[in-house]
Amino acid sequence: MGDYGHDLQFGTFITPGSADPQHTVDLAVLTERVGLDLVTFQDHPYQPAFLDTWTLMSYVAARTERVHISANVINLPLRPPGVLARAAASLDLLSGGRFDLALGAGAFWDAIEAMGGNRLEPGEAVTALVESIEVIRTLWDTSVKGGVRIEGAHHQVVGAKRGPAPAHDIPIWLGAGKPRMLRVVGRHADGWLPSLAWLGGPEEIDASNATIDDAARAAGREPAQIRRLVNVGPDEATPERLAQLALDHGFATFILSSDEPQQIERLARDVAPAVRATVASRRGSQS
Repeated sequence: MGDYGHDLQFGTFITPGSADPQHTVDLAVLTERVGLDLVTFQDHPYQPAFLDTWTLMSYVAARTERVHISANVINLPLRPPGVLARAAASLDLLSGGRFDLALGAGAFWDAIEAMGGNRLEPGEAVTALVESIEVIRTLWDTSVKGGVRIEGAHHQVVGAKRGPAPAHDIPIWLGAGKPRMLRVVGRHADGWLPSLAWLGGPEEIDASNATIDDAARAAGREPAQIRRLVNVGPDEATPERLAQLALDHGFATFILSSDEPQQIERLARDVAPAVRATVASRRGSQS
């Protein structure tokens, strides 16, 4: 499957713990200090042991200067897309174009319902996600005059004013695993963000990539428009494994799931340079 043409990036996936909030912020600051590209946080608004992700991302944006910031992934059933569009654009403007938007269709429906969200069947959740992407992108598009009117099955926007426009072209990444969601990635998203633990073996990864690629081409898009990102655990984040994922399957962003400073430092000091060197060497020898 190979190269989709994206530069390699490395980041962290941090638990937004409320028991020691300063540790959470320190890990985000460390992510920037050691030279990584991206810091991400879980988003589970029904979990009282976690800080609110939007509040945390805003705080981290004010404490950093270079690193990009994202949820991993936004719990869409509890974040209305119209409000989410304005919040994302606002954080992007305040951070100087450093916010990226990763969305999930929803899980843990008992907890979502307990917080006032609507319980959706799997097919309904995917439809709601597609509608949300349309709402978000349309509200960001201030090049078109007039209000936004979208009549979806789950989300309706009737005459809302556009804007604000974000500081940069915010990519929308989707956490996806099943074929229907993978086709949504191919048709509508800028990136695919799974976790390595549930991707399966090489054949399953290739099949998922092929589903995305086929859907992209059917929608008149180039598969290379879609960045392949992946969450990895500390035991998975070896130079050999990440280089293989880049060279054989086209992954270009590797996000380490860890709350340990030493593992974050190791990713920046040892792993990322080795992966970049291996991938550059192999690709150079094939050109």
